[in-house]
Amino acid sequence: MPTSIDPASSALADLTTPALVVDGTLLQANIDAMAAVLPGPRLRPHVKAHKTTELARRQYAAGHHGFTCATIREVEGMAAAGLGADLLLANEIVDATRIGAVVERGARVTLAVDSPETIEAAASGGVREVVIDVNVGLPRCGCDVADAGVLADHARSLGLSVRGVMGYEGHLMMVTPYAEKQRRVEKAMRTLLQAHEAVGGELVTAGGTGTYQANAWANEIQAGSYVLMDTQYAGLDTPFVQAFWVLGTVISAHPTHAVADVGLKALGMDHGNPRVEGAEVQFVSDEHITFRPSDPVRVGDRVLVTPAHIDPTIAMHERMHVVRADGGREVWPVDLRGW
Repeated sequence: MPTSIDPASSALADLTTPALVVDGTLLQANIDAMAAVLPGPRLRPHVKAHKTTELARRQYAAGHHGFTCATIREVEGMAAAGLGADLLLANEIVDATRIGAVVERGARVTLAVDSPETIEAAASGGVREVVIDVNVGLPRCGCDVADAGVLADHARSLGLSVRGVMGYEGHLMMVTPYAEKQRRVEKAMRTLLQAHEAVGGELVTAGGTGTYQANAWANEIQAGSYVLMDTQYAGLDTPFVQAFWVLGTVISAHPTHAVADVGLKALGMDHGNPRVEGAEVQFVSDEHITFRPSDPVRVGDRVLVTPAHIDPTIAMHERMHVVRADGGREVWPVDLRGW
């Protein structure tokens, strides 16, 4: 599905670049495509991908009423926006007092824990519900499967309700071919299900955009990037399409290359260089992207730069400019950024 966004359109003419732009039609198509596969509570969208409550409202309208968060700020912002019916902070913290305050104001917040210290922080901070985070192969947070039951017992001894287990097979998101991905996801999830037998609870929560189809063992999936996509996920066979870009302006043009004002301070670069359609990206520096266009460009021309990694890119911008099908534009604050 091609984008309806023309970087030279009058709808974008007044924007100071670099600027985050979104095709509202494609955004909604992605939301609808995921809702058709993982309806209602089968998906717990991860708001770290977009950090925008207005976008989360569209996910809520599609039937996804529980959300995953990565930071305390995201939890606070989602609850303040009236989207706090069932929030999961899928990250360990050692001071849960801000989360406890959100719970006290009426939101439901579940906290991921993987040690006695994080369990005790949850209890002393006023959190009432936790999930036991289990290491399923990605060497990040998560307890050993053998410790999951003991940690659950410790949590319950402190008066916490244990809702189940969480695992993140992030190391498998980009595995190909699909059959190999499915085999390795099954192995990771067998570990998580083993932990669940010892822990109990209603939740087996895992997954992401790269494994949403391959993971048939978790009862809810924490995908986030699917809503807007990036060049890394574009390499997978999914129904989701690129729906956001960073709009730039050509500020220098030469016979061998051109330069636009979209640099490291406007792009997440940990997954490699971004793309510019019809051009070869040569390198990116603080304030510049240098590229070799297939057709000549002039100073003042606008270009769409496709980021390689959605999450850190969006976190660098204060707002996204959403272009509607009628050519109009809405401005949505990226109001969950920061800490």
